[in-house]
Amino acid sequence: MAIDMTELLQLVVDEGVSDLHIEVGAPPMVRLHGSLTPLDVPVLNPDDTERMVKSIASESQLQQIQQIGTVDFGFGFGEKARFRVSAFKQKGHFGTVLRQIPSKLLTLEQIGLPNNIKDLLYRPRGMILVTGPTGSGKSTTLASMINIINMERDCHIITVEDPIEFYHQHKRSMVIQREIGVDTPSFKEALKRSLRQDPDIIMVGEMRDLETMEAAVSAAETGHLVFATLHTTGAARTVDRIVDAFPTNQQAQIRTQLASSLLAVISQVLLPRQDKPGRVAAFEIMVSTPSIQALIRDSKTFRITSELQTGAKYGMNTLDSHLLDLYMNKIISYTELITAAQDPESITEKLQSKK
Repeated sequence: MAIDMTELLQLVVDEGVSDLHIEVGAPPMVRLHGSLTPLDVPVLNPDDTERMVKSIASESQLQQIQQIGTVDFGFGFGEKARFRVSAFKQKGHFGTVLRQIPSKLLTLEQIGLPNNIKDLLYRPRGMILVTGPTGSGKSTTLASMINIINMERDCHIITVEDPIEFYHQHKRSMVIQREIGVDTPSFKEALKRSLRQDPDIIMVGEMRDLETMEAAVSAAETGHLVFATLHTTGAARTVDRIVDAFPTNQQAQIRTQLASSLLAVISQVLLPRQDKPGRVAAFEIMVSTPSIQALIRDSKTFRITSELQTGAKYGMNTLDSHLLDLYMNKIISYTELITAAQDPESITEKLQSKK
């Protein structure tokens, strides 16, 4: 009996699975609380995977797979859930990975962010970056921030995403959502155009290249509140990653621009819990202060970590201190603590000194 995609998606929704993997030569696999598990069904053959991909992709999306080998898109499973889909060819056969987009937007408290982050959502201009590895919950954090602004402020919000993940209704704000490949050819193009559309808030799904970074930084400088994501871990690395993307002769200028426009960097990782099923986010939080601005301007980002260690009154903390708290409260295991830590040696030393 052929495996039905609808039944699989229903299972994913019912069980709270984060990802569904469809590949030739293996049964469908699901990722639940961070672990990948095969379903107790027959191994998929090329006809199965092709039929499954065709059941969720449009003609133009299938054409793109044939032409360039892969396509990413958002997909609504009726009213029940939305998925971010990456469909591709491998060894000549169809395969796909579907990530379930949480339908419930969280409060900052539920995400685990301190209250002072909310104050930043009322700033008239500047840039807030949410960073972390793939699958660390960046999109959820960003969507929740946009939702808070949408409910509490009268703004024009423009999001540029690839693909659109969370659908925002107009509440107190008006929200325009543009999808790469559907509504606009690129992040760079959409950002450039968005400045002519009277935005207060601009959300960039991902700062992938120099032009997008440049456009986002200048939008933050010219009176817009800009949100964006980067695949970096830690505040200092995030600043370095942006500066290093620019040619050497522009780096001093971009440092000055970042020093004046960067409001906060929220870096997050998502870890399996040991106290109950599910996952928990650990954060590193950098909030811009005059001393942090000076470190960015003077190319002394290596000192940012010590500023975070002493900046608790501004709501700052290092990733390692948050991980240590989670471990001491028995929420994550020792293995997760050491694997996710930026500086595992000093964590080990701290634990030994507490014995």
